[in-house]
Amino acid sequence: MINLEQMALILKALPDPAFILSRSGKYLALFGGRDARYYHDGSGLVGCYIADLIKPDKARWFLDQIALALDSGQLLIAEYELSNRDVKDLPDDGPQQPIWFEGRVQALDFQVSGEDVVLWVASNISARHELELQLKALSDTDQLTGLFNRRKLEYELASHYELSARYAVLNSILMFDLDNLKIINDNLGHQVGDELIQVVAAVCRSELRQNDIACRFGGDEFVIVLPNTGPEQALQFACRLHQLLQTALSRFVAAGSVASVSIGVASMVPEDGSFSGTLQRADRALYQAKKLGKNQVIEALTGGR
Repeated sequence: MINLEQMALILKALPDPAFILSRSGKYLALFGGRDARYYHDGSGLVGCYIADLIKPDKARWFLDQIALALDSGQLLIAEYELSNRDVKDLPDDGPQQPIWFEGRVQALDFQVSGEDVVLWVASNISARHELELQLKALSDTDQLTGLFNRRKLEYELASHYELSARYAVLNSILMFDLDNLKIINDNLGHQVGDELIQVVAAVCRSELRQNDIACRFGGDEFVIVLPNTGPEQALQFACRLHQLLQTALSRFVAAGSVASVSIGVASMVPEDGSFSGTLQRADRALYQAKKLGKNQVIEALTGGR
């Protein structure tokens, strides 16, 4: 049998810190936290309240988690970040990257000084969180251009179409592709063709607002999502982008053909039924631009036409 002295040594040796916290957010005890790579001595927290140490918004979040664990009686697992900006009386110019933790919070079957209490085990998961962000970025990003890929585009379009349909938010999209890419690939090589695609991506990035989304739809086809943008503004943006691309691509010439882009513009309307309907109208406008001689901007018709 393990005696009390041995149990105290075991608790002290825990690599992650384990706190006993009251419903009101008082640090009643601390065990473990022996992994010096991630944790400093937290013994000075005992006797303090979360609200005394953490800024109000974040402190409320901690208290809410404690209450949820106590009221449910279930193990609560939550991920959260902490940085200098969350801690009172510390400068805001600390590390740019916050530290991420996984908190495992379990109600305990006793009270301390008349208050319900929880066990809160905090594990530093910053490395795992960073890896997850990198993997997510890879899954959403086109490797050649660094723009978002089709998977990410469809997610964003679904979200923006829902906002458009529910709240009448104006959203527009541009669909465009490269003219004469096959001729350039055949005459100058696919490496030059890839460079051409990268130039298009660079111009798009330089012109996007913070909330705009540019995606490589596939091959030499691109889509730009313009949130909170109506038909007139979307057409103006498309024309400006067309001019910039025309200048940037003018050096790519092969067999008498100059690289250029054809652009279709469509704004989300209820008649589309879904984001796919808007995409289809933009695609038809793009096809019309090709049919009329390429290297131009065409605005899509509405009403499914």
